[in-house]
Amino acid sequence: MQALNWKQSVLAFLHPRVITMLFFGFSAGLPLLLIFSSLSLWLREAGVERADVTFFSWAALGYSFKFVWAPLVDRLPVLYLSKKFGRRRGWILLAQFMVIAALFWIGLTDPQQGRLNVYVMAMAAVLLGFSSATQDIVIDAYRIESAGSELQAMMASAYIAGYRIGMLAAGAGALFIADVLGSGRGHYDYNAWKYTYFIMAGFMLVGVFTTLLIPEPETEVDNNYKYASKDYLGSFLAFLLAAAVFVCGFYFTAETAAFYKDVMAGIFSNRHLAGFIVEMVRLFIAVSGALLAAYMLGFTRLVNRRMLDDTYIAPVKDFFGRYGLLLAVLLLLLIGLYRISDIVLGVISNLFYQDLGFTKTEIASIVKTFGLFMTIAGGFLGGIFSVRYGVIKILFLGALLASVTNLLFMLMAHAGHNVLMLYVVISADNLAAGLASAAFVAFLSSLTNIRFTAVQYAIFSSLMTLFPKIFGGYSGTIVDNLSYEAFFLITALIGVPVLVLVFYAGKYLAVEE
Repeated sequence: MQALNWKQSVLAFLHPRVITMLFFGFSAGLPLLLIFSSLSLWLREAGVERADVTFFSWAALGYSFKFVWAPLVDRLPVLYLSKKFGRRRGWILLAQFMVIAALFWIGLTDPQQGRLNVYVMAMAAVLLGFSSATQDIVIDAYRIESAGSELQAMMASAYIAGYRIGMLAAGAGALFIADVLGSGRGHYDYNAWKYTYFIMAGFMLVGVFTTLLIPEPETEVDNNYKYASKDYLGSFLAFLLAAAVFVCGFYFTAETAAFYKDVMAGIFSNRHLAGFIVEMVRLFIAVSGALLAAYMLGFTRLVNRRMLDDTYIAPVKDFFGRYGLLLAVLLLLLIGLYRISDIVLGVISNLFYQDLGFTKTEIASIVKTFGLFMTIAGGFLGGIFSVRYGVIKILFLGALLASVTNLLFMLMAHAGHNVLMLYVVISADNLAAGLASAAFVAFLSSLTNIRFTAVQYAIFSSLMTLFPKIFGGYSGTIVDNLSYEAFFLITALIGVPVLVLVFYAGKYLAVEE
């Protein structure tokens, strides 16, 4: 791709495809906090016990395992919608309608009216998470297919900006609306929260109207579905069975897992390590059960095994076939480790601010609000620089800045409660994170094959948070046993191997081209 001059780089933000991603980003970012932080505050005001609130953690499974049903989204038609609006737009509309339905379902459920209502609301939250993750899958595929590599960095920047604005609307916006309508801690008002979620459902129309107005991406992929309806139905039923087995595997091992966590915590004298080991075993059991159920179903006439191979095996074989084993492994390592410095730090950052004596108001105004605008600015800078200098160079710069800015947290640990220092650190950290994210999304997009866009990108986006989340679970233990300064130094140093991976990835990809 030929580098553009500064004027061309900036003007690229006015491209219709780029502007489209701003609105799609808003639609994708809106549901996230309505599942977690805003909903948890609703439950707290309603007096729901913490033990019952844990059921809502199921809603996160949609984001963590979206690669499992991404192949179905890539291959299966959505009856009338696919025929009327096209392969991608049909699925986007279905996901958006499901998000809206889930938000109304949550709004129509008062968690204060008994434990059954809490469970019903938890199911609605799971539907919201599943629907939102599905929307993410298809929007990512649409973004990659609707424009060439020269616009991917800009589209990623616009998407990140819209996503953050959507999160702001669902977080601060939802809390503000609920407060204005009369609900607060100590004076719970169900109607205030109900209408808040109805209003949030109305905000989703931004995404719906965007989908209706844009054209279907033009690709060389044959959009005529080559399998019979019963084959698509069989694959969908196989997915539902595997998902049901997976959920049951988690549900029925909950009490046993809690018991063994206590036992192993005594053995290892480390509750975090015990919890990690037990949860990994629990995850292995659930995944194994789901895979076994799907495998056994493959021997029945209900499932077309050739279709399963085309759906799940072909995208993986294509990736390794295009890049070869060595480069493919190198790229997967880079994907899995690129965000590790900033994600691991983010796990414990709020506790760090509180331990330094910053108030909730200071954290909300500086870290959350001011930091949001810095992230958006960083995203736009990342897009402009990627177009101007190339994605690999900005990918390297983003990884370098992510490590260096973590060292600023060491200085803040010494400075203590210093508002000016907090502004400086948040500015640098969020600008770096936004810049790196824009370049990284563009990089991931370039690795996908247009034939398997949704599947491969879903795998990449799931992998990029897996290792950081696992390592982030030890952040509290590291701080307790060492110090904040040592922890921030470690997060900076673990970014060094990423720089090596970016260097060699750029070198080998240049040879491939």
